[in-house]
Amino acid sequence: MALEHCRKIDLPKIQDSRGNLTFLEGDAHIPFDIKRVYYLYDVPGGSDRGAHAHRNLHQFMIAMSGSFDLVLSDGVKEQRFHLNRSYFGIYICPMMWRYLDNFSSGAVCLVLASERYDEMDYIRDHDQFLKEAAQLR
Repeated sequence: MALEHCRKIDLPKIQDSRGNLTFLEGDAHIPFDIKRVYYLYDVPGGSDRGAHAHRNLHQFMIAMSGSFDLVLSDGVKEQRFHLNRSYFGIYICPMMWRYLDNFSSGAVCLVLASERYDEMDYIRDHDQFLKEAAQLR
């Protein structure tokens, strides 16, 4: 997959004087059924997360609180996304190297995944990722 397949997706936002509401549905707002949900929080200042790729997993990432940066690379091109609102997220297709940094205090990163956890789907070595990504081009 090329980096162009990853994209920002705006979610429905229902505004109300009592507070806003945003919702999402698998295969409606994001392009996959949701099989796993997890979140990152209490990330120490100056720390980063990620630094891996997935062979088959699709993900959708949202800043539920605070902000952070998501950097994606397909092995040729790289793009940085700043996530700071809970009414949009970034769709991450398979075979994207990713890392997260620049976490604000109190940031919460919500991740929706197309599959359950599978260690065999991870590529944790960047050189191995580059090799596998080149074979797909």
